[in-house]
Amino acid sequence: MQSYFDKQVKLLYEEANEIVHRALAFQANRGAEKFEIHVPKAFEEAFFRVVDQVNLSLMEEKDNFYGYFLFQMVREIRFDIASPSSVRFKGAKYSISFNPLIFLTLGIKQMESTIKHEIHHVVSLHLIRAKALKGRYSTLVRNMAMDIVANQYLNDLPPYAITLEHVNVKYALKLEPYETFEYYANKLQTECDLQGKDAEGEEDDSDHNTPVETEYSAERTHDIWEYSDEVDEKTIKEFTERFIDHAQRGGVPSHLAGIIAALKKSKGELPWHLYLNRLMGTLESNKRKTITRRNRRQPERLELRGELRSHKAEIAVALDISGSISDEEFKQAIKEVLNIVKNYKHDIKIIECDNQIRRVYKVKTIKDIKDRMHIKGGTQFTPVFEYANKQKINLLVYFTDGKGEDKLRVTPRGYKVLWIISGRGDKLSLKEPYGAVKKLSKVKVKDSSFDMMDVRNDGYSAQSQEPSL
Repeated sequence: MQSYFDKQVKLLYEEANEIVHRALAFQANRGAEKFEIHVPKAFEEAFFRVVDQVNLSLMEEKDNFYGYFLFQMVREIRFDIASPSSVRFKGAKYSISFNPLIFLTLGIKQMESTIKHEIHHVVSLHLIRAKALKGRYSTLVRNMAMDIVANQYLNDLPPYAITLEHVNVKYALKLEPYETFEYYANKLQTECDLQGKDAEGEEDDSDHNTPVETEYSAERTHDIWEYSDEVDEKTIKEFTERFIDHAQRGGVPSHLAGIIAALKKSKGELPWHLYLNRLMGTLESNKRKTITRRNRRQPERLELRGELRSHKAEIAVALDISGSISDEEFKQAIKEVLNIVKNYKHDIKIIECDNQIRRVYKVKTIKDIKDRMHIKGGTQFTPVFEYANKQKINLLVYFTDGKGEDKLRVTPRGYKVLWIISGRGDKLSLKEPYGAVKKLSKVKVKDSSFDMMDVRNDGYSAQSQEPSL
């Protein structure tokens, strides 16, 4: 027997189709240049009564965090989003949009899941993390990677939902569960490149101009994010924390508790997963020829080879080994270097320096990183920049306590600079840093000798500083 809720949903779905058909007919008859859908007030009120019933169902759950979170969000109806719902940051609030033509085809439990899905994106800071990776990964890959992690704790998903199982089968992969968004994006992009998929996904949507979306699209599901307000990472984190605090009046699901704790703990610490990813996305990506892919400009000419993006860049990592750097601070810097080596397939060169360059070597794996040299002289930054200016590098990451000259004797040429101030460091002595300055969390200095095995085996990952979703 059909429930009253199901009958409401069915009637609203039919009315939504009628609203769209009337708008399309009006445009065709009047030749209107701009397509607009007028949503009657009565329909809007009836639709949000359905959303209220879904939210009431969320509030009745033991972990009613999602219900309290949804209460704070601005709601709107949009027929141009290619998913049941979507979120954006607008007017100092998170806004959730619903497409009635897709949302109203779901059962109430699936409706709950799609709302939880959007909240997972918000709490995991996907809106800014995805932006940081724009240009490095295709739109489809970024969307699939985010949806894998947003859906991994959810049940009652729509049949078209992007899940780990779905992606592993479709792309013949063996991706691990409960990994980060960046991990999935890297693996998926590599596979798409090898299979010769289009750089912007599997579909060619260059001529897509439909004002109304009637079905889910993995490539267009997060298009509305582009219309979020332009705000800095610190501001959006503060607003997200405020939303979370108000929602924590209820029970918090265990899988979200760790994400929320990591988000709050990261305040004032180095947001590696955001800032470094953004820098990586701006680096030039070399291309290599391949016989497994046709030339995109002239696909009919089989003698022309296609191209694959190799995402190779030259990265120099300078490590301050001066006397003012403790073994614990050096160990902290090495942990961050390990993370760079682990997550980025670029050419990485380590530069150990104090008041001069003491050693330079390349690293391809974690095992290539060498023990610290115990010379411990004074600190000068200029020698590293003199060396870098003679090399073909794209990015210089400089780990230091910040104590050195107040002015470089040379100007950096042709590469980006990122300064990382150690846990005990205060600020960078340079008046003109020629790049961004970030600070690591504080470390305790111990009276123990430095052992590289401690670094490699302590289970550290910079991912522990970021949400795991």
